[in-house]
Amino acid sequence: MALSLRTLGPVALVTLAAACGSSSPSSAPPPQGDDVADDGGWSTVDAGAAATDAGHALPVDGSYDLGDSSLPTDRFVTAVVSFTPTECTGFGRASMPGIVEGPPVGGGSERGSTDVVSLGSGGSIVLSFAPNAIVDGPGPDFIVFENPFWIGGDSSNVYAEPGEVSVSDDGTTWQTFPCNPTLTSAPDGTGTAPPYGACAGWHVVHSTPTNGISPVDPATAGGDAFDLADLGVTHARYVRIVDRTAESCPEAGPDTPDTNGFDLDAIAIVNAEQP
Repeated sequence: MALSLRTLGPVALVTLAAACGSSSPSSAPPPQGDDVADDGGWSTVDAGAAATDAGHALPVDGSYDLGDSSLPTDRFVTAVVSFTPTECTGFGRASMPGIVEGPPVGGGSERGSTDVVSLGSGGSIVLSFAPNAIVDGPGPDFIVFENPFWIGGDSSNVYAEPGEVSVSDDGTTWQTFPCNPTLTSAPDGTGTAPPYGACAGWHVVHSTPTNGISPVDPATAGGDAFDLADLGVTHARYVRIVDRTAESCPEAGPDTPDTNGFDLDAIAIVNAEQP
């Protein structure tokens, strides 16, 4: 999440620090779309390694204890098929793929989670839930979690970085939820304005491993919920997210050059083929 003091003002300095995280600028070049293993899995780190970015407070295996039940790993992302960031990204990359696997680590309405990987303006990521899949059931079928927050605590003023969400059953043919945010000419900020419609990245995230809020309950989890029926789809094995911001590079100045664009925290299956 790329932020600007000119955008937020002094009242949001604490939120700024929390949302941007404490990572230092990366000297490594941004990964390209072919930075994946031959089998389609992300190859930078072991999937079982613990994520190291501030705010990650759970095992990356995705286990999530809700007291009376436990959600299996494959109710969340299990593999990164491809990752194609653009300029001014890199935040969270060292902790891939674990940082996008497992349940969300929401920051609530007042701060953006740092348990994320940044895509950059126009960047994209394709994710798998194998051996599970999303199926069309009652109500929303899956939830995408980013890290928006309310600027100055104002629910009508959301720091949103919208992303276009698509689904596929074979990883080749995609069906896309409409996401066409209004572009703005502001010199800083995300470059977009509401309405966001069927974009992801504009509803705050409440579920986190420490508060017991279920990440598969659309009524309480927060994030952006999607229904396959809206696309006439009944079964999906993959989700693709394409950033739809128009942030300058770097949006927040030289101190945070690696946080542009949509920041993915997690995706949870509500209606799963293998519950």
